[in-house]
Amino acid sequence: MGRIAVNVADLRIAAKKRLPRAVFDYIDGGADAEWTLRENSRVFDDVMFRPRSAVATMSCDLRTTVLGESIELPFVLAPVGSSRMFYPRGEEVAARAAGEAGTIYTLSTLSGCAVRDVKAATRGPLWYQLYVIGGRDVALAAMERAKGSGCTALVVTIDTPVAGMRERDIRNGVKELVSGAPFAMFPYTFQFLARPRWLAGYLRDGGLMKFPNIVLKDGPMPYADVGAALEQAMVCWDDFKWIREAWPGPVIAKGVHTADDARRAIDHGAAAVIVSNHGGRQLDGVAPTLRVLPEVIEAVNGQIEVLLDSGIRRGSDIVKALCLGARAVLIGRAYAYGLGAAGGAGVTRAIDILRADIIRTMKLLGCASLGDLDPSFIELPATWPR
Repeated sequence: MGRIAVNVADLRIAAKKRLPRAVFDYIDGGADAEWTLRENSRVFDDVMFRPRSAVATMSCDLRTTVLGESIELPFVLAPVGSSRMFYPRGEEVAARAAGEAGTIYTLSTLSGCAVRDVKAATRGPLWYQLYVIGGRDVALAAMERAKGSGCTALVVTIDTPVAGMRERDIRNGVKELVSGAPFAMFPYTFQFLARPRWLAGYLRDGGLMKFPNIVLKDGPMPYADVGAALEQAMVCWDDFKWIREAWPGPVIAKGVHTADDARRAIDHGAAAVIVSNHGGRQLDGVAPTLRVLPEVIEAVNGQIEVLLDSGIRRGSDIVKALCLGARAVLIGRAYAYGLGAAGGAGVTRAIDILRADIIRTMKLLGCASLGDLDPSFIELPATWPR
């Protein structure tokens, strides 16, 4: 990483220096004009703190529970596909850092490491994120492997009936680069040659990865443009019936963005919802997740737990989400930048930055425990519903 990263933005800069453009933009980019991507982070600036002064807060308790599991921090590492492209054995490296920090790692279906290897790498809890790629039987087999490996919750992503329009990927030639056609690939290969240290690690790690958790008739699914696969793997609410029958633990619906969908998730047996717009990578022009969190919290009315992702770059962002009623949050890019910058050390640095941010923010608010955070510590814009 060179100089120590002071904040997540520093990790982003370091990742941009180390990674080929196509890989960095896979982490960094969003859909279409990237308005929602930007708003996800900017919206936190609209929420002001209301601190209690002259309060002696010697220490802060960051422990919480999510779906009955005790964790040391109020944030979970979100599923980030293709993390093995960022750093050798990337999913295992990130899971290990999460476990050492006392929190949960969520493994993407579209990961480059097998679920059993990722579980072996971490001493913390592991969640498995589900895409029904390859059909129901392939998904059921993946769920069985995840269950057998010790995954404790299933995160069902519901906002990907088709992949978002990620313009950076098109400009960077991602489709051509994974095609295996030398003449199509050639114009885009310079970006990898310009990052020789990354390239050496990538080749030592086996080169272009497959998806070991999607086992088709002829073996693990090859790395390819996943847009068509996602379109064929669309999840609807009726699918929750067979998913819940096959999965013995809690099922989480990821991609809830309205009160109506929050209520549907409850009706279909979800134990929790994640208020998420896929980090601005799916439908551009939807509201940032913090903006719709109060609507979902009100609709759920305490019946199930509510988590939030998208746009979190500072510990103060996490505190604002908790004040609004989120049980915890998921971080994606914040740790992916660290992974791309320096592997496990980068992920650990991202976690440490956010932990220190949360503690400092809570002390300055005059609040010693996560359980004491509530809306009285923040002021919402007048245009937000009360």
